[in-house]
Amino acid sequence: MTTPFPFTAVVGQDDLRLALLLNAVSPAVGGVLVRGEKGTAKSTAVRALSALLPAVDVVAGCRFSCDPARPDPDCPDGPHEPGPGTSRPSRMVELPVGASEDRLVGALDIERALAEGVKAFEPGLLADAHRGILYVDEVNLLHDHLVDLLLDAAAMGASYVEREGVSVRHASKFLLVGTMNPEEGELRPQLLDRFGLTVEVAASREPDQRVEVVRRRLAYDDDPAGFAARWADEETAVRQRVVAARELLPSVRLGDGALRQIAATCAAFEVDGMRADIVMARTATALAAWAGRTDVLAEDVRQAALLALPHRRRRNPFDAPGLDEDKLDQTLEEFSGEGEDDPDPDGPGGGGGQPAPDDGSQGDSGGAAQPEAGEGGEPQAGGAGGGEQSAVRAAEPFRTKVLSVPGLGDGAAGRRSRARTEHGRTTGARRPRGALAKLHLAATVQAAAPHQRARGRSGPGLVLRRDDLRQATREGREGNLVLFVVDASGSMAARQRMGAVKGAVLSLLLDAYQRRDKVGLVTFRGTASEVALPPTSSVDAAAARLESLPTGGRTPLAAGLLKAHEVLRVERLRDPARRALVVVVTDGRATGGPEPVALSQRAARLFAADGVASVVVDCESGPVRLGLAGQLAGELGGTAVTLDELRADSIAGLVKDVQRRAA
Repeated sequence: MTTPFPFTAVVGQDDLRLALLLNAVSPAVGGVLVRGEKGTAKSTAVRALSALLPAVDVVAGCRFSCDPARPDPDCPDGPHEPGPGTSRPSRMVELPVGASEDRLVGALDIERALAEGVKAFEPGLLADAHRGILYVDEVNLLHDHLVDLLLDAAAMGASYVEREGVSVRHASKFLLVGTMNPEEGELRPQLLDRFGLTVEVAASREPDQRVEVVRRRLAYDDDPAGFAARWADEETAVRQRVVAARELLPSVRLGDGALRQIAATCAAFEVDGMRADIVMARTATALAAWAGRTDVLAEDVRQAALLALPHRRRRNPFDAPGLDEDKLDQTLEEFSGEGEDDPDPDGPGGGGGQPAPDDGSQGDSGGAAQPEAGEGGEPQAGGAGGGEQSAVRAAEPFRTKVLSVPGLGDGAAGRRSRARTEHGRTTGARRPRGALAKLHLAATVQAAAPHQRARGRSGPGLVLRRDDLRQATREGREGNLVLFVVDASGSMAARQRMGAVKGAVLSLLLDAYQRRDKVGLVTFRGTASEVALPPTSSVDAAAARLESLPTGGRTPLAAGLLKAHEVLRVERLRDPARRALVVVVTDGRATGGPEPVALSQRAARLFAADGVASVVVDCESGPVRLGLAGQLAGELGGTAVTLDELRADSIAGLVKDVQRRAA
């Protein structure tokens, strides 16, 4: 068995270690989400935590880790006779991102269930993690159907396995710990809220600390057992402190004053629901017990807020997590008394209800959205708009129409286009290829029924053979690669216009996040194009690149389309099952390079020849419209929509699917 890296040997990362230890003291806190760049000891610290947890008493022989003092009456291995039980170390169970549903919840032998009426159940990871830790590395990449199962188990404290009317239930209460790199995509809000605490980690910029990290890692790699032995005393001391804090926890008093501070803080930061208040209360209590105190102090409430609230105040994936600590201190100070006087209900978050910008700057007074002097109209390509101009802010995002790829795909589960998936509505049945996943009961019975007399059936059971089994075919939704090709040339550079364009792309990015798509960003201006963001699951990274996008110069439309075509070619080799949707954001002008119009038409026909779904967001404005974006859409084999038509609440048109023009 591999010797884990000692928890106490982790250099720095104080917030991470504290959050993990608080959950060891009080599992009711609800787990930890660790966000940070790669190579910051996230997984190392989490895997080391299990060695610090006290041993668990279980019923001997129970595969579901029942507590001998309070055995689960519905345990599939029960009922259990009273007894002392046995002790074993706490488990840390890892859930791989690519795990199957049966691996997570367990598998039921359908053949025996139908033929013999026997519930032959093989427990999954949710059973193994009961009364322990369930760790998900790269939790933001977990498939939606696994996320749904995790949410159900976390909410109910039990796992249900149902297969065509045959069901098994077992207890599943675990400490959920996840690690993720935000650059690879964000979490669904429902799962994000299930984590009690969140911690942001980053590599130290102090040379001495980095040297110590390398020194310890090399020593561990050379002799894991010897390195762990050198830290054994520190590990024992922390383990004993965890046990002592657990014993002290029931005696900790959470007074009315601390409760008022908790409630006021959650109200001031406008977090949704009441889970934040409960998590803060449990975290503050655990902090007091960890410090060896029986009273919760204001400093405990403050630390609890810093750990429990940052991920709950985000309104969309483009919001940076974190808290305004000055506002936090002001709220705690305002409610530092014992509540003799009724506070002003509008007090928390004061400042007239207008929070200061996070970057400390004052408002733009609309300056970023207004034309500069001399911009009386739209600059002509290559003329007044020829020079590079600074980036402008995006307009407020809005809910967009649904853009989807036509046909039926086989890509990764998502919420955009129709696809054959493991989950969704049943559309038919087929013989299983390999292990049976989703039984189609009616089709199975229909296949077996004609052979019952020949097989000598004499009792009520169905004589079933492997060849009788039929697997359900299902239709659901898939995630796509949404590749944005954005015109950043001078013809798009009028500030009001570019702000609206960026707002539209930002809206589409938000829609891509909600539909679990991958996104990419290609921009073109001047004389060339560039891949501003290769295909990724991180829509907030795309939003950041979009926000800093400068404009100006001519319009090399052909270069942008050719670059996008190359990106799709490479991505098709990496992920052949994921279908693409190309969104070209332009006014349709082509002015860069020799024969720009003819070259851009030939480049557009490459997409039509490959059958790539596309839509052109027409950004042309003004009373006189040339209709160039519509012509481009025709060459692409797609359709064109205006910025107004892109809005979900627009009455100008209804865009549900990307319609490709018939050849």
